[in-house]
Amino acid sequence: MDIFDYHAQKATAASRPIAERMRPRSLDEFVGQVHVVGEDSIVRNAIEQDRIFSMILWGPPGCGKTTLARIIAAETRSFYVHFSAVLSGVKEIRGVIAEAQNQQKLYRKQTILFVDEIHRFNKSQQDAFLHHVESGLITLIGATTENPSFEVISPLLSRCRVITLKMLTSDDIGVIINQAIKDPDRGLGGLNLVLAADALSYLIGVADGDARMALNSLEVVASLLENKRDPSEKDESLLISIKDLENALQKKALVYDKSGEAHYNIISAFHKSMRGSDPDAALYWLERMLAAGEDPLYIARRMVRFASEDIGNAEPQALTIAMSAMQAFQFLGHPEGELALAQAAVFLATAPKSNSIYSGYGKVQAVVRKTGSLPVPLHIRNAPTRLMKNLGYGQDYKYAHNHKDAFVPQDYLPEELQGQFYYTPSERGHEKIIKQRLDKWRSLRDKHRETSINDEKD
Repeated sequence: MDIFDYHAQKATAASRPIAERMRPRSLDEFVGQVHVVGEDSIVRNAIEQDRIFSMILWGPPGCGKTTLARIIAAETRSFYVHFSAVLSGVKEIRGVIAEAQNQQKLYRKQTILFVDEIHRFNKSQQDAFLHHVESGLITLIGATTENPSFEVISPLLSRCRVITLKMLTSDDIGVIINQAIKDPDRGLGGLNLVLAADALSYLIGVADGDARMALNSLEVVASLLENKRDPSEKDESLLISIKDLENALQKKALVYDKSGEAHYNIISAFHKSMRGSDPDAALYWLERMLAAGEDPLYIARRMVRFASEDIGNAEPQALTIAMSAMQAFQFLGHPEGELALAQAAVFLATAPKSNSIYSGYGKVQAVVRKTGSLPVPLHIRNAPTRLMKNLGYGQDYKYAHNHKDAFVPQDYLPEELQGQFYYTPSERGHEKIIKQRLDKWRSLRDKHRETSINDEKD
């Protein structure tokens, strides 16, 4: 390479987006996903032993799927092919297979085929390289934001290991941003940037766990400020404020810190608004969190918990609605999926309320801690062997379906706890029906127990 080629290549590299320039080149530079690439982790061990297996990298946008595939190829010295499921078809797949055969025959090199957005491949496209994955000609690394159980055909999925990547944490994003600001070669180190503390928190929130979004946003605001900079002040530090980020990204920063007091105050307000049956307030606090960059799946998880804690069997559909909203958001993403969260929040807020499940489970936990491992009553023990039957296992057990209304009065609790009640349904919603049914059954059990005690005395 002569001096002109060197400078041309350097200029081309500098023109690439910062998210591409700052892409980690080794596992040591990789930020986050410790469960996958940390010491003694499955992927790190596979790389170090040069025993790479076919895998599907499943995780949210900007969490490192493509970067990890490139690192695997580089550190194992494999022939690497980047393949887009959006732009390529069966014809291109055949070309990759032919090249993989050449690499194996001429250079004894393993071929790693990285398929970005593998969920977009149809069945015939996936079938096209199934045999070659099985034979070991190619090592497939697929990347997807969708659940591979639904999007990847079973034969191919059975030949790959699914590696689940998590959304990058706020600390991870903070490290990535600071690296980009300081790096003089690949990052923005030459601009002498200083990011205000509140601006860093805001940028982390906007990124929502997506490293690419964080770096692209940083590059936008740095470019705007650099263009306005007085050439005579080039050597002075350039402070990026939260106002600069708002102007550059056209998005107002709300007072919200994902790890601070505001986070807990607003999620508390959201929870208590639903508990208080105020759908308007619930929608307001929901939007406050979403607009400030809160993880939507965190909100969804809180609603799932709320459905059991504050509604329970007063409206049995509550848990189903909350789970469906979470799955809908995972399927649709921003912004379409937000409406599913809003629908669930309104449903939960307007549903009849009961904390009977929450209260009853708490009582049971206390009893188990106090009484320890009480023996299972003999009549409801399993008796798979003759010895167990001779010892009385399963003796005198009454099969409920052989009796009227599929109910027979017999005890199921350990003898020391018989007659104790933990679940007390309310008079609200569906629990009113449950209470009527349960009162009848408990009354029959009490009578049966009294009769048994009297018979033993006689």
